[in-house]
Amino acid sequence: MGSVSKGTTSARKQSHSASTSKGNFRNNNDKSSNPSESISKAIAQYTVDARLHAVYEQSSGKSFDYSESIKTTQSIPEQQISAYLSKIQRGGHIQPFGCMIAIDESSFRVLAYSENARELLGLNPHTVPSMEKPEILTIGTDVRTLFTPSSGVLLEKAFGAREITMLNPVWVHSKNSGKPFYAILHRIDVGIAIDLEPARTEDPALSIAGAVQSQKLAVRAISHLQSLPGGDIKLLCDTVVQCVRELIGYDRVMVYKFHEDEHGEIVAESKRPDLEPYIGLHYPATDIPQASRFLFKQNRVRMIVDCHATPVRVIQDERLKQPVCLVGSTLRAPHGCHSQYMANMGSIASLVMAVIINGSDDEAVSGRSSMRLWGLVVCHHTSARSIPFPLRYACEFLMQAFGLQLNMELQLASQMLEKHVLKTQTLLCDMLLRDAPTGIITQSPSIMDLVKCDGAALYHQGKYYPLGVTPSEDQIKDIVEWLLSHHGDSTGLSTDSLADAGYPGAAALGDAVCGVAVAYITRRDFLFWFRSHTAKEVKWGGAKHHPEDKDDGQRMHPRASFKAFLEVVKSRSLPWENAEMDAIHSLQLILRDSFRDTEATNSKAVVPQVRDVQLQGMDELSSVAREMVRLIETATAPIFAVGADGRINGWNAKVAELTGLSIEEATGKSLVHDLVYEGTEETVGKLLDNALKGEEDKNVEIKLRKFGSNQQNEVVYVVVNACVSKDYTDNIVGVCFIGQDVTGEKLVMDKFINIQGDYKAIVHSPNPLIPPIFASDKNTCCTEWNTAMEKLTGWSREEVIGKMLVGEIFGSCCRLKGSDSLTKFLIILHNAVEGQETDKFPFSFFDRNGKYVQALMTANKRANLDGNVIGAFGFMQLASPELQQAFKVQREQEKKCFTSMKELAYLCQEIKNPLSGIRFTNSLLEGTNLTEDQKQFLETCAACEKQMQKILEDIHLESIDDGSLELEKGQFSLESVINAVVSQAMTLLREKDLQLIRDIPEEIKALTVFGDQVRIQQVLADFLLNMVRCAPSPGGWVEIHVRARMQKTPDRTTVVHTEFRMICPGDGLPPDLVQDMFNGSSRWASEEGLGLSMCRKILKLMNGEVQYIRESERCYFVIVLQLPMPWSSSSSSKALIGANI
Repeated sequence: MGSVSKGTTSARKQSHSASTSKGNFRNNNDKSSNPSESISKAIAQYTVDARLHAVYEQSSGKSFDYSESIKTTQSIPEQQISAYLSKIQRGGHIQPFGCMIAIDESSFRVLAYSENARELLGLNPHTVPSMEKPEILTIGTDVRTLFTPSSGVLLEKAFGAREITMLNPVWVHSKNSGKPFYAILHRIDVGIAIDLEPARTEDPALSIAGAVQSQKLAVRAISHLQSLPGGDIKLLCDTVVQCVRELIGYDRVMVYKFHEDEHGEIVAESKRPDLEPYIGLHYPATDIPQASRFLFKQNRVRMIVDCHATPVRVIQDERLKQPVCLVGSTLRAPHGCHSQYMANMGSIASLVMAVIINGSDDEAVSGRSSMRLWGLVVCHHTSARSIPFPLRYACEFLMQAFGLQLNMELQLASQMLEKHVLKTQTLLCDMLLRDAPTGIITQSPSIMDLVKCDGAALYHQGKYYPLGVTPSEDQIKDIVEWLLSHHGDSTGLSTDSLADAGYPGAAALGDAVCGVAVAYITRRDFLFWFRSHTAKEVKWGGAKHHPEDKDDGQRMHPRASFKAFLEVVKSRSLPWENAEMDAIHSLQLILRDSFRDTEATNSKAVVPQVRDVQLQGMDELSSVAREMVRLIETATAPIFAVGADGRINGWNAKVAELTGLSIEEATGKSLVHDLVYEGTEETVGKLLDNALKGEEDKNVEIKLRKFGSNQQNEVVYVVVNACVSKDYTDNIVGVCFIGQDVTGEKLVMDKFINIQGDYKAIVHSPNPLIPPIFASDKNTCCTEWNTAMEKLTGWSREEVIGKMLVGEIFGSCCRLKGSDSLTKFLIILHNAVEGQETDKFPFSFFDRNGKYVQALMTANKRANLDGNVIGAFGFMQLASPELQQAFKVQREQEKKCFTSMKELAYLCQEIKNPLSGIRFTNSLLEGTNLTEDQKQFLETCAACEKQMQKILEDIHLESIDDGSLELEKGQFSLESVINAVVSQAMTLLREKDLQLIRDIPEEIKALTVFGDQVRIQQVLADFLLNMVRCAPSPGGWVEIHVRARMQKTPDRTTVVHTEFRMICPGDGLPPDLVQDMFNGSSRWASEEGLGLSMCRKILKLMNGEVQYIRESERCYFVIVLQLPMPWSSSSSSKALIGANI
């Protein structure tokens, strides 16, 4: 359905072996099988594509029955497959919206040109009357003569570029007609191909400023993608289709995802309201042929302007051995099959963009990371539509950013899946230790929770234990006999079609059981997972279900694709993914050990091994610690450390050299008061305080004093990263600072900033202390390139001034590692022009001699004397090896922190599901005949459920910290709150054998007040539970004491002054917990401390207060709340005004 040379639909019946795996299960340590499996799938798919192409060609496209084509089984000779591939890649035709010329790179002579080139370039003799002899386009013509002299110079310069595509588009004018064109260049096997797309003179994209504006639009869309919350791939896909549609204005934009078995699915869509929805639609693998997928990896943006337009033939030199390669051409004509498909679905124009992500390690070749085509972003329009190349180029940047973001989300999803599998395996192993093997079927979680399936079963010592949708006992015995006779030498079997795998009884199982994964435990014991047919899992809003709604099977249309897909997956389940097979294989190994060995034997064997491992681990740890100390002491970067009191306890040789203070002299001195330069104590003190709270600031500039008789007023500038030091209980005991001496650079930069008149002299000074500096105008053209940049890159100032920093300089002159790096550089540069600073961004490139350079880049806006932004300014800082290592450690810590936040978000999301179940169960119970006590229990349960829901919404805590938390107030009885609070403490009270004393008058319980019931309940429950935790047990007690006093306010409102006391005997709360509660900082010693701190803040938001009082034999919380009474309750309680209850 994308803009590809469509090979029509097909089945994978001819290559079903790719879906059936027997023999040993795939092992995590055996990665070699993946590439060969992918290659075999691709080869099989090429064969099917070629076969269907042949059927289409034979039918001349008129009698081709689309949905029946999957039944074709005729064999295809190898030469026919080669011819099919040649037609896709070297079809000899282009779209008529532009023209194409191929030249010899050394002589600039024309080797091939499209038939419409003369007309579009105005080279026909009758086109433009002229006294001069018109140029003639023919084989052998010097291409430079067809364009204006300035255009010829631009083309010649571009032809000599190393990365020619980075210079696209080159803006040229026809010599005869003067018409402007976008010249889009790429290298082919015989020279250089030039695609010429006419450009309107009023087109703003013609100017550099217009092209940059297109980039800015893409950068804004990228910023929108990057601002999305993580952990939601669907939201990311929904957003990207909306951004693309807003950017280029097509009627329909879709995200098309390729599944592991190569079939496709529409997972996101943004469309005109009157168009039929395609979201949820599945396509068979051959709907987008493998040859076309290969083309998308080479040419990532593909535009078809008008599917009805007649293709234009390419004329070429007869001496060329084969047709000119059009793989990289923006004009390559669509295959007739695809044009017909587009017309049938009412789509005249299309734009398709490849979504590329990092491939797995298995797919890497020669140590290089591989790239994988994850899917496509497909745009359709109901009328002819052409997008200028600069805007298409900007869309390509957007797709690269989308691919980066998607790759991170996929990695996160994979990690979450692995954690789920590990957790499930751990629980299943725990069952095996406590129960017979049948526990993994009869208890929860069961083996069905390990992988997605419709049913599972254990066949153990001749007995059958089924779960979910499974075969009957007689059928499973028949399957076991078949497995032992046909696959007895293997350890398992996985297939998405038992029929294709050769099982004779597959038909009797029907659609209920199509796919199976079997793990052999012993010769008598088997584990099974079953899947039903795929069609059960597939839903599409556009599918027709009514018997009278019929489609023409011979019309190539998404409905025919969907019908063909259902034909493909008939009697076939969803395929088993590699991660699922890994999980099954791991459980298989665990179960084998469990079935084979007794618990006693295991325990005897394990204990000495554990001790040996522990001793070995201690030796290794000591060795690593000694080596780390040696590295720190001898490092060429300044490294120093302080204890929790802020005094020096570590001082390496480099920082001693810089400051003139030996380690003996420095040890014990205060970093803030004794060692930093005057006037910077506050900055360093804040840095230290943050670090001791667990906030590790990075890239902070500090000034250290120099010591010695003649150096009292001299300063050492050091950029440091703070790394906290922790003891074995994970408490912060100090801070280590890893730095880089930037004294020389700082002095020069200060001079550069302060001395405007000496600007050029400083920038271009050969002084080695001058950092590499570059600058750009608002259109990202290079306006400054100093001596240090020349030395760093190998490119002179004269060679780069005036060129585009994005693409021409960094991209062509200085090659980058992949298009992702170029996208990031583009974003940084445009953000700098917009005023968004980027500080010390890791930036890598290859210099002129091919040497790989790693640096830190800082980019800021440039302004003139009037304050108007005139471009961007940046400089490179080369990091020392020690600093690079520090950055690496820091990034890993940030990644770990990010992962923890994702885990927390995941837990909060998943907990909501059982909460919904509790809420629903409560609603069912409410409709039954309940006693008064039961109704009260149900009310308490509902109150606790609401409290839990509120706590889940507080995951980020910012609203509590900054006082912006919204309170949801309503009427409630104090009795309902007290019951809910007490219920939360009862389990712990019973476990600790504590007595609960309630001193709560009945009059107070009967009061109805106005406030946020759930938040009050949360606060009181937290304080009560902390009293229960610290009460001495057994035999101890905890008391709840409640008193209330009513009073009138000036506005005639009745307020209940309520005082709650939570009391227990003994020493009370630990001092750390009390400090956490009242400290109010971001550092806390325990989770309980964090909870008390948050509850205290919530209480303040409700105009309440709390005190913690410790007496000689007891301690208690005093919580005071002012709760207004509703008007009706207030009227009935007038007699109690001023009285104590």
